[in-house]
Amino acid sequence: MIGKIEKQLEEQLTELNESVTLNKRELFLGEQQLLNKLATAEGSLLDDPTLIDVLAEIKAKSKEVTDKLLSAEVKTIEINEKREKYRPVAARGAVLYFCIVEMTLINWMYNTSLYQFLDLFHYGIDKAPKSQRVEERVDHIIQTLTYKVYRYINRGLFEADKVTFKMMMCLKIMIKAG
Repeated sequence: MIGKIEKQLEEQLTELNESVTLNKRELFLGEQQLLNKLATAEGSLLDDPTLIDVLAEIKAKSKEVTDKLLSAEVKTIEINEKREKYRPVAARGAVLYFCIVEMTLINWMYNTSLYQFLDLFHYGIDKAPKSQRVEERVDHIIQTLTYKVYRYINRGLFEADKVTFKMMMCLKIMIKAG
């Protein structure tokens, strides 16, 4: 969901994960190179200049990779904090989806696929008014999503079941809100 709203955030996270993987691999290869040199060294380890050079090179790389990994960890935490701000949208989406699914207990004809709901979900995100503040944006998305889902599902219900759906939706939203 966050990938739909803030694409650059997801792209940053993907690049960060790739970078972390490459850095860990580089660190592993350096360690393997050092172990190989140690295993093939003859005589005193302190007298082998290539071993000393490899050790110095690996130490420098290790420090660089460790710094990158720490930076990546901090950046991942920042991105996850930003993603967490959109959790109420996902929670509302789950409530709405399960309201729709439970309508099949009333009449099997009301069966709706997850893909159909996801189309509604993305439509609600796209049509929600934009805002600079994340909290406002989340509120707009929740309101738009709830309205769009209600209108869409209500359109296909028998008159006798419309009140039931409204009541289910209201009660589940209130229960989720505490």
